[in-house]
Amino acid sequence: MTDAVLGGTGTALINILLLAILFVVAIAIARLRSLFAIVMLSGVYSLVSAAWYILVDAVDVGFTEAAVGAGMSTAVLLGAMLLTARTAKPEKPFSRIGPFIVCAAAGIMLLYATIDLPPLGDPASPANSGVGLTYLQVNWYDTGVPNVVTSVLASYRSFDTLGETAVVFTAGLAVVLLLGFGERSLADTLRRAPKSETLPGTVRKDGDGT
Repeated sequence: MTDAVLGGTGTALINILLLAILFVVAIAIARLRSLFAIVMLSGVYSLVSAAWYILVDAVDVGFTEAAVGAGMSTAVLLGAMLLTARTAKPEKPFSRIGPFIVCAAAGIMLLYATIDLPPLGDPASPANSGVGLTYLQVNWYDTGVPNVVTSVLASYRSFDTLGETAVVFTAGLAVVLLLGFGERSLADTLRRAPKSETLPGTVRKDGDGT
């Protein structure tokens, strides 16, 4: 009994620690102006989120967050930085009022929508009736995985999950090919080319018009 209590307390403390790290990283992302630092911190945010998902037995969500959020998204954003400035422009006064109002309105609507949600643990809710109840009953005996969502995504509908993974990978690969990296990137090409070749209406160094 004591071990169970201590284990539950330790898990709760780890949850609080991870959520506190996420909060601090989110505040840092909102305050920074360096795009490189923002991209790196976004990858850290995704990694910490993946660790938290795994801690609450949502291994499938944690795996997706680590692969897409911390891996592919970070690589794509770093590639996109080659085509833009390294620092965000200074914000104008009161420029955050509009986004704050939008976020506050969206939050109020989401809280209002929770009124129609069934109570936690309601046996008559859609999640606890029909096919959902069947999965709850046979999940452990079929897969041995404690999290039902993980077993559904990775076992019962694994081919569908594999297809979704292929779609996400293909989309990321298409973005990478469009942006280009290294010597093939547009930014690198513009940086290496003489200014007379990149500006229309100018004269080349050899005297020929462009």
